[in-house]
Amino acid sequence: MQIQGQIVDIENKRIYSGEITVDNEKIVSITAKEHQNKNYILPGFIDAHIHIESSMLVPSEFAKIAVLHGTVATISDPHEIANVLGKEGVYYMIENSKKVPFKFHFGAPSCVPATSFETAGAIIDSDDVKELLALPDIYYLSEMMNYPGVLFDDEEVLKKIQWAKHFNKPVDGHAPGLRGEPIKKYISAGITTDHECFTFDEAQEKLSLGMKVIIREGSAAKNFNTLIPLLSENYENMMFCTDDKHPDDLIVSHINALCVRAVAEGIDVFKVLQAACVNPVKHYNMNVGLLKENDAADFIVVEDLINFKVKQTFINGELVAEDGKSFVKHVDFETPNNFNITAKEVSDFEVSGSASTIRVIEALEGQLITNEIHHASLIKKGKFVSDTENDILKMAVVNRYQNTKPAIAFIKNFGLKKGAIASSVAHDCHNIVVVGTSDEEICKAVNLIIANKGGICAVSGSEKKAIALPVAGIMSHKNGWEIGALYEEIDAMAKEFGSTLKAPFMTLSFMALLVIPDLKLSDKGLFSGNTFSFVNLEIQ
Repeated sequence: MQIQGQIVDIENKRIYSGEITVDNEKIVSITAKEHQNKNYILPGFIDAHIHIESSMLVPSEFAKIAVLHGTVATISDPHEIANVLGKEGVYYMIENSKKVPFKFHFGAPSCVPATSFETAGAIIDSDDVKELLALPDIYYLSEMMNYPGVLFDDEEVLKKIQWAKHFNKPVDGHAPGLRGEPIKKYISAGITTDHECFTFDEAQEKLSLGMKVIIREGSAAKNFNTLIPLLSENYENMMFCTDDKHPDDLIVSHINALCVRAVAEGIDVFKVLQAACVNPVKHYNMNVGLLKENDAADFIVVEDLINFKVKQTFINGELVAEDGKSFVKHVDFETPNNFNITAKEVSDFEVSGSASTIRVIEALEGQLITNEIHHASLIKKGKFVSDTENDILKMAVVNRYQNTKPAIAFIKNFGLKKGAIASSVAHDCHNIVVVGTSDEEICKAVNLIIANKGGICAVSGSEKKAIALPVAGIMSHKNGWEIGALYEEIDAMAKEFGSTLKAPFMTLSFMALLVIPDLKLSDKGLFSGNTFSFVNLEIQ
């Protein structure tokens, strides 16, 4: 097979008219040759940190859509399914991914559960991490979210890092806001990347200390605008990722969109492509070609280097997408799950109290971090209730693995004026998280999730919409276009209820993620990420 075009040689920063010859999945020659083809040929795009599960799609269905945007590979942390199903969940992802022509590179989850302050469906200890890291299908130790464990020399945490070093595999970081001496110790433990930087100064400090910074622009957390000014000077040590990408967003674009925006900022295209295509391959020792002779024939053809409209995507020499059509075929897959609770009563969500002031989680647009604010409570018949007038809504987290009493908190900026929204996509333990305007609506939403054994839903009175997620309660059994369309409908319904958030379900899914400060809610109670301890709802 011969393909002609303008060859983009990223490392040597040159573009020339040429021809690529492919045989037996490899590039056997790249030669300079004059011709009339004006399309550009370049290495494929790579998402340097993503949880495939957040797309609500199994890997084989994710691949179908990603190739349309020129993505040929991902660095994929399977800790979402691991929190539900343990090691078996990781094996499920690997097995499913091998059935399609796409290069998923999975890590060994380092924090399952993320903390001891919540209930997960499984535990992955250092012995399990050793077993996973020994596999050729596992390329790295996934994000070390337990940064207090690193800083305070937790024996089990350090064992996991040591096993990664033993197998000569990199360790991914997760240290939002960590600065000064603590970040120096965290890096000295052997942790090499961070995708959680949310300020320019924080990212600059981490880069200066030798860390690689991954610019994240997902469906919830959006740090591109803040961090992109660093790329020109640090292009050899930066990458792009989405972290969490909902299906409706994935249908529109992927890493290609970040290249478009970076070039529009005036950044040299070779520096942009170094971050998007080359750096992940080298850092993670990926099984991905970089448009060189004897490399795997993984490359894309685009119309220009401004809009990066993808004409063709090739993986191992196979044409997997062309002009908006995906050639990745459907494969059958099982739907393992772990959902062990019965329906709830309205009284389960009632909380008595008398304090005039309560702690409130302040959700922030485009961020995973929250603020702790203090606000006047609304009490009716001796019980705390949602205050829609001031946008202080009741929130609950319901343990999906065993029947226990729901944990209750209050949250601001969801903006609902009626109804409730709920989800069993709730990082990282994937219990049920719900926000609503009344205990009745909250209970109704939770019971709809329980009946479906996982999913997302919006309910108000007799109105209801739901997406069932039967694979571990976090992924669908349907294709991405179906789920994308359903997700758009349910997202619109949440906004019709009054939510002003751009992605209310994505934001909701992070309100139980304790390892990102400040105030969050687990199934065990209200938790401060700053003090790493439980706190009271009431302020006396």
